[in-house]
Amino acid sequence: MLKSYDYSLIAAFLILCLFGLMMIYSASSVIAVQKYEVSSGFFYDKQKFHVIIAFLAFSVMAIFPYKKLKAKRFLLCITGGMFLTLFLLFLFGSVSNNAQSWFQIGARSIQPSEFTKLVIIIYMAAAFSKKQKNINSLNDSIAPPVIILLGVVFLVAIEPDFGTAFIILLIGLTILLSSGIKMKKLAKFALLLAILGVTISPLFIWQKDNIFSEERMSRVTSYLDPFRYEEDAGYHLVNSYIAIGSGGLTGRGLGQSVQKLGYLPEPHTDFIMSVIAEELGVIGVIIAIGGLAFIILRGLFTSIKCRDPFGAMLAVGISSMIGIQSFINLGGVSGVIPITGVPLPFISYGGSSLVLLSISMGILVNISMHTKYEKNYKS
Repeated sequence: MLKSYDYSLIAAFLILCLFGLMMIYSASSVIAVQKYEVSSGFFYDKQKFHVIIAFLAFSVMAIFPYKKLKAKRFLLCITGGMFLTLFLLFLFGSVSNNAQSWFQIGARSIQPSEFTKLVIIIYMAAAFSKKQKNINSLNDSIAPPVIILLGVVFLVAIEPDFGTAFIILLIGLTILLSSGIKMKKLAKFALLLAILGVTISPLFIWQKDNIFSEERMSRVTSYLDPFRYEEDAGYHLVNSYIAIGSGGLTGRGLGQSVQKLGYLPEPHTDFIMSVIAEELGVIGVIIAIGGLAFIILRGLFTSIKCRDPFGAMLAVGISSMIGIQSFINLGGVSGVIPITGVPLPFISYGGSSLVLLSISMGILVNISMHTKYEKNYKS
């Protein structure tokens, strides 16, 4: 089994985490003192603790047999716990950035919706893998998991956290597309969902002040023409352009970013790639994007080679989660799509995100190991 582990995948994960830790210190040292009035190493020290927890979680899940995640009792516990947690979050959660998305536990905070992504991946992979013989049945195979998915998306959206809700929806749809369902059946189901969407449209009209708030609409207008609003809504994107453009091939040098000195809003979280581009240039960007791309492609390759439908869909779900989050973050800081406040996987500051991704990576490594082991020693 030790020979069957994908050590290149493990190395990519470790390199990205350590690279992110280094860049968090560089990006946050000034803003920690100026904006938050704490020591320069405040965010670095907190992220270092997160990295240690993440490594432990990764190690446990890399050893834990992934097939046990398919057990009925386990699925009932995690899905029930997920709905209960989201309901309690709606009642007692603390508000940050206009979203009631956090539980405050002492000096630390936890974002349950991050872990909801993995719960949805496990649940949908298990549900579709158990119904492969009758996978094209609308009532028995397709509808129940999709109803659960839409219920979770709704609960996350009303926090309101539309970015995370959209990511969860995309992850679920990716697993649905890879489950083996015929496209004709999916088209019919999509039509039924469209009809359902029309019937519940009054709910969106009722929530129009939240969905189409001035802050959210300003992200769209600044995305379309950031330089027209460079003193207001487009300020962050314009400074992100300046950071990326001034880095060149090799960058200004580690720690030498100018835009992190109060020009970029969150240089250690959402805009950390802008700081990487400015300080380390194209070389630093290649390290970050290359590492993420390697993990995503390796995960998809694992799903193709895996003979177990559950393991294959798990690998697809985890790879898509990392890929979707990476695209949304990189697209936001480069102006390809509107800014949504999604962190860059493994690199941005954030404990909940890093621990969730590390658990997911442990599962992916375990799937890869079992796939290679069964091919080489059990075939």
